[in-house]
Amino acid sequence: MTAVRSEPESEQLRAMDLLRFATAGSVDDGKSTLIGRLLYDTKTLFTDQLAAVEAVSAARGDEYTNLALLTDGLRAEREQGITIDVAYRYFATPRRKFIIADTPGHIQYTRNMVTGASTADLALILVDARKGLVEQSRRHAFLCSLLRVPHLVLCVNKMDLVDWSQEVFERISDEFTAFAAKLDAPDLSVVPISALHGDNIVSRSEHMPWYDGPSLLHHLEHVHFASDRNLVDVRFPVQYVIRPQSSAVRDYRGYAGQVASGVLKPGDEVMVLPSGFTTTIAEIDTPDGPVAEAYPPMAVTVRLADELDVSRGDMICRPHNAPTVTQDIDAMVCWMDESKPLAVGGKYAIKHTTRAARAVVRDLQYRLDVNTLHRDDEADALRLNEIGRVRLRTTVPLLADEYRRNRTTGGFIIVDEATNRTVGAAMIL
Repeated sequence: MTAVRSEPESEQLRAMDLLRFATAGSVDDGKSTLIGRLLYDTKTLFTDQLAAVEAVSAARGDEYTNLALLTDGLRAEREQGITIDVAYRYFATPRRKFIIADTPGHIQYTRNMVTGASTADLALILVDARKGLVEQSRRHAFLCSLLRVPHLVLCVNKMDLVDWSQEVFERISDEFTAFAAKLDAPDLSVVPISALHGDNIVSRSEHMPWYDGPSLLHHLEHVHFASDRNLVDVRFPVQYVIRPQSSAVRDYRGYAGQVASGVLKPGDEVMVLPSGFTTTIAEIDTPDGPVAEAYPPMAVTVRLADELDVSRGDMICRPHNAPTVTQDIDAMVCWMDESKPLAVGGKYAIKHTTRAARAVVRDLQYRLDVNTLHRDDEADALRLNEIGRVRLRTTVPLLADEYRRNRTTGGFIIVDEATNRTVGAAMIL
């Protein structure tokens, strides 16, 4: 009998304590500079990285080390001083690990912002203190709400350019709070910062004694997000069936994948969809050996007590807590294709968890104006960066939950079959 290795609770907590956050906001609000400042002040940079940024800053004629260059790596980004593609960076403090997604602010790259925010636990929405809230600030806040990002932090940047004014900060804070009240934003914090000079980034700023809240890094280190994960609904989409050919393990049959939600333990009764057969979990394996339990976002191999027909695209769940099995899908769709709009009758491939299907657009119910949050019931198509409610019919049943309950099993991507390009991101209603 194989011994089960159970990690100490503190190790489990450390394994889960990885915060993913994304930056959002309008052009030139300082998103890339903020990330560069975080990396610099937490001493995460290598010497050669800093030297390269200093050299490029000098060549550009900047009078300071332009920390935005740490994430703006494309030549077009450096030439124009903008962010185009999503850049991911990693850093850690003694308390927590972080993965940052630096997303673009231009309206034409809204699709890239959606990509970066779709997996985030927290979003930093930057606002230029001189300009206040602009259209793109509201658009990105709404998108974060639509993508169910559970924690929002409004960073009022460039406070040094408004003489550290408390009045300016409070006016922007009040305006954004009133707008966020219309959205589904369960946790909102507001921090005045200067990304260029490092004020209120890692440590409290002496320039703003009127602000009595934490620094940005302190907030990122202490925000509670473990309870955001769904540990109730067991969802395990099967990605791959493992059948080794070695004579030593010839009878091994395991189902590999990533735990989407819930907690799996050996001995638990489970059901396999879409077949509906029930069995129990015999063992849960990882590269480091068997474990006593698996939780999101662990990648594991599950062994079942009975020989069932299970293949890629199937889902393991609880018998009395199963996702909806349906071919008719209502979803909010963010359209990402600049060449061809989404229209009623359009046929596409879709990818939902590990399951692939084809779908036809049955109905476009309305298009949403992200600035006013009004619905346009007369819309006949969705064009680049537009969002609307769509009804789809799929060729095979999807094993789906509402997006508000489960971001993994409640979301899917739409693919153009002719070009194989991802043309839409959808959230199941």
